[in-house]
Amino acid sequence: MMEKSKVYYTSMRATAGDNLLQKLARLINAAGFGSIDLNGKYVAIKLHFGEPGNLAFLRPNFAKVIVDEVKNKKGKPFLTDCSTLYVGRRKDALEHMDAAYENGFSPFSTGCHIIIGDGLKGTDEVAVAVKGGVFIKEAKIGRAVMDADVFISLNHFKGHEATGFGGALKNIGMGCGSRAGKMEMHNAGKPYADDHRCVGCGICLKICAFDAISITEGKAAIDEQKCVGCGRCLAMCPIDAIRTKWDESNSVLNKKIAEYTLAVLEGRPHFHISLAMDISPNCDCRSENDMAIIPNVGMFASFDPVALDMACADMCNKMPVMPGSVLEEIASHDHSHDDHFDMIHPETSWTDCVVHAEKLGIGTKNYELIEVK
Repeated sequence: MMEKSKVYYTSMRATAGDNLLQKLARLINAAGFGSIDLNGKYVAIKLHFGEPGNLAFLRPNFAKVIVDEVKNKKGKPFLTDCSTLYVGRRKDALEHMDAAYENGFSPFSTGCHIIIGDGLKGTDEVAVAVKGGVFIKEAKIGRAVMDADVFISLNHFKGHEATGFGGALKNIGMGCGSRAGKMEMHNAGKPYADDHRCVGCGICLKICAFDAISITEGKAAIDEQKCVGCGRCLAMCPIDAIRTKWDESNSVLNKKIAEYTLAVLEGRPHFHISLAMDISPNCDCRSENDMAIIPNVGMFASFDPVALDMACADMCNKMPVMPGSVLEEIASHDHSHDDHFDMIHPETSWTDCVVHAEKLGIGTKNYELIEVK
C-alpha cells in the first residue's frame, strides 16, 4: 500500500480580521506551496470560468490569492481553461474570454492574464503519450497548458451528471483536453454531420486530412471507416453542424479522464486546490445552477489530486442533506445510497476515476487529513 498523502483542510468559518481569502493563502502555504520553485517559471492555473447564467462557479477573488502567491515567488502566472465540446458560450477562445470577463475574471480582478489553452478554435493541441494508458495512447492537450513549467489546479468541487462529481481529476483531465481530446473522452465512436444544421459550406471537407468527408446534395457526410476522430471538423464548423454522439460509458469516461490527467501532470511540478462550497448537483458548464445539495464543507489543498478528490468526497458524504434541494427530494423516497453523489446521479461511477488514477501512479486514495486553522 502506498504511503498516505497529506491533504490540508480549512473550514469556511471566518472571523473579524481573518477572511476566507487569508485562510486560503494560509492553507496552500501550510500544504507546501512554497516548496515549488516558481522563479521565472510560467505557471498555468487551471480553473473553470463558469458558463454565463451559472452562479455556482468560484469567484475570481480566490484565483487572485493563488496568482498573488505565485507572483510573490517571482513566477509568471496565467489563468487557463480549454474550449468546450458542447455548444455554449465557451466553445472558442473569443467567446470563452467574453464569458470569463462577464463572470468577473480579468487581469484587473485576478492580477494576471487569461490564455485559452487550446487556441482560437480549440485545435491548438499537443499529443502527449500516456504511459500505461489503457484507453488513451496519446492525449490531446491544449498547447498553452503543456507549455507551462508548473501546473496548478484550482477547482470547484460539486456534483456532475456524467462523472458523479467534478473535482481535481475532472478539472485537469477533461478541462485540459482540446476539443478533439474532449471528443475522445466522451465518445466511443466518431463525429457525425447533422443534416438539419448543415448548409454544405464545405469547410469541413477542406480541413479533413483523411478524405473522410464528402458533400452530397448540399450536405456533409462523414465516412467512419476513414475518420480518425481528430475533431478538426467539429472545431472548424461555423454553424456547429458537426456533432458528437456522447456515447461513451460513464465508467470508461472516468478512466479516460484519469489517463488525460496523467498526461497533463507527468514530468513537471504540480499542486492542487479544491473548494467544496456552493456544491451544486451538476457541472458549472450548465447555464444555470440548482441550489446546493449540502452545506459548504471547506477548502482543501494537496500535491496529490487523487487523495484530494477522496478527501473532498469523504467530507461531503458526511454532511447533512440541504433542505429543499434535489438531494432531499431523492433521499425522501430512496434510502439505498450512503453516497450523496451516487444518489443524485446513480448511473455514474466516480470511484472508477480515482481507482484508475491510483493504478496509473498519479496518487493514492489513502490520505492523512491535516486541519489548518
